[in-house]
Amino acid sequence: MPPFDAMAAVRAAARQEQFLEVVTEEEARTRFAAAFTPRRCPAEEVPLEAALGRVLAEDLVSEVDVPGFDRSSVDGFAVRAADTLGAREDAPVRLRLNPEVLACGRAPSLAVEPGTATVIATGGMVPRGADSVVMVEHTEAEEGADGPVIVLRRAVVPGAMIAGAGSDIARGETLLRRGTVLSSREIGLLAAVGRACVPVVRRPRVAVLSTGDELIPPGGEPRPGGVFDSNGAIIAAAVAESGGEAVPFGIIADDEVSLSDALRRAAQEADLVVLSGGTSKGAGDLSHRVLSSLGRVVVHGVALKPGKPLCLGLVGATPVAVLPGFPTSAVFTFHGFVAPLIRAMAGRREAEAETVEARLAVRTPSELGRTEYAMVSLVETGEGLAAYPLAKGSGAVTAFSQADGFIAIDALSDGIEAGAPVRVTLIGRAFRPADLVVMGSHCVGLDRVLGHLAESGVTVKALAIGSMGGLAAARRGECDLAPMHLLDPATGRYNAPFLPPGVALIPGWRRLQGIVFRPGDARFEGRDAEAAVAAALADPSCIMVSRNQGSGTRVLIDGLLKGARPPGALNQPKSHNAVAAAVARGRADWGLAIATVARDYGLGFIPLADEHYDFAVPEARRGREPVRRFEALLARKETRAMLNELGFAP
Repeated sequence: MPPFDAMAAVRAAARQEQFLEVVTEEEARTRFAAAFTPRRCPAEEVPLEAALGRVLAEDLVSEVDVPGFDRSSVDGFAVRAADTLGAREDAPVRLRLNPEVLACGRAPSLAVEPGTATVIATGGMVPRGADSVVMVEHTEAEEGADGPVIVLRRAVVPGAMIAGAGSDIARGETLLRRGTVLSSREIGLLAAVGRACVPVVRRPRVAVLSTGDELIPPGGEPRPGGVFDSNGAIIAAAVAESGGEAVPFGIIADDEVSLSDALRRAAQEADLVVLSGGTSKGAGDLSHRVLSSLGRVVVHGVALKPGKPLCLGLVGATPVAVLPGFPTSAVFTFHGFVAPLIRAMAGRREAEAETVEARLAVRTPSELGRTEYAMVSLVETGEGLAAYPLAKGSGAVTAFSQADGFIAIDALSDGIEAGAPVRVTLIGRAFRPADLVVMGSHCVGLDRVLGHLAESGVTVKALAIGSMGGLAAARRGECDLAPMHLLDPATGRYNAPFLPPGVALIPGWRRLQGIVFRPGDARFEGRDAEAAVAAALADPSCIMVSRNQGSGTRVLIDGLLKGARPPGALNQPKSHNAVAAAVARGRADWGLAIATVARDYGLGFIPLADEHYDFAVPEARRGREPVRRFEALLARKETRAMLNELGFAP
């Protein structure tokens, strides 16, 4: 070994390379953004069991109804609610039992006729004729003259303890939007609709290199002057946390040829390269020189502490980040400059707090004696966050997928009043206010429009709470858009007569609303709306399915019935799809839905109203960028063509 040459060391120090230019953090970001714009990686199909944590690459639409049939929510007896009217302790009602037991997986063979009941298990298929289920705990058994009977001492309402076909998920409904990070609840949702494979964004491949003669791989033999390479492990784990796939290149010696070869291969094989070590101004620095020779350096030196030696550049089209060698500096600069690139390429967003404060939008009742956790969806208002409870039952897989978090209701409380402050525990991911909040009437056309908006980078929250509910939310300033289709009988005009002060209207599209029925039903086939309704009302066995209070369709129904209460009128699902599912599966014989949904379900259709589906918007929010982008999207010829293809007239 040659003797130490002090003068050579001094001359080397004099020749040491300085930082190219120390710039501010903002300037460093600006320069790097100008040199490289991260793009989302292309899509790939993965098995459902491998989809956890992946980012959905496209909107997913359900091809089935969930439940696939009307099912019981409890063990008990399928009955006609009308047969239980007047039942009380001193005047019980007795119903004769039908000779079949409806266990899970068994299709009914007998209808429930007046004065009869059928034994049914939780999850069992509800037979025709029955419109409610009585819990077994609320009955008594007797032996009657014609066989077994059940004794009821309380009345039940139509729809009690029944989950209707399509009430949770309806065929044609958008399940999840592109950009969704798939957690266990979304995996469950996809399994519930039978998805075996999922289109996800390919994870960006991130090459991880460490440089330095002093580095020892974990598990290696310690030596004087050596240090274990912690940066490689830290950065690889951080890459995975950010949504990328780490490609380890190991430790590269402080040798220009070796480093150049490794960096060249890494840039060819990966979407992004992260190299730690050797970025300072000392004579031993190689990294930025090698980067300059293979590509170009965009930034070398940032006014950060820690993290000043950061170097950013490109080799060809591949971005390269050369991080400081000290672990604290490496991790700091990785999360500040590299992690956002990985998340953008992986289609991910930033993480935030785990709990948030909000006020409850509507009163949420609870059963005394048990602590209850209510799923909520959060919307941003001028006074903070509002938490909207999700009204779906415990068997609904969508409650979890649509929730931002949950609130706890004490066992000694019978509920929480509207406007009360609540602490929301976030589920799996931090809450980030959506760019655009849409609350009101649902439409499959709106699903498609919002999907295209989401593709442009606008995050959307859509809550289907009916036309009137959405209008109230717009009046309170809780949403950006309130889709609605309300007809004013006095003027014959849609929507505009209902607008409160401070709320404007954005024209949407026209859609045909009408009576849906199973093809071949003589009570409807070939008739106009008035004759069909007359025929339905004249037949006591003809069962209808109505809609929820506050919806625009319910307004049409009430006008059509003129006070009549046909069988099934109290069955009030919240979507056109659920109405169509009930009719298509024989649960009901007729109802009102839009032509597009009738076509999707293969149903007959009698036109009733060419209604206007428009968007109420608080005037204070109309100037917001997401609202302007929504309006611009509606005006595009591609959007109009898409809506026309779906059966709507912009």
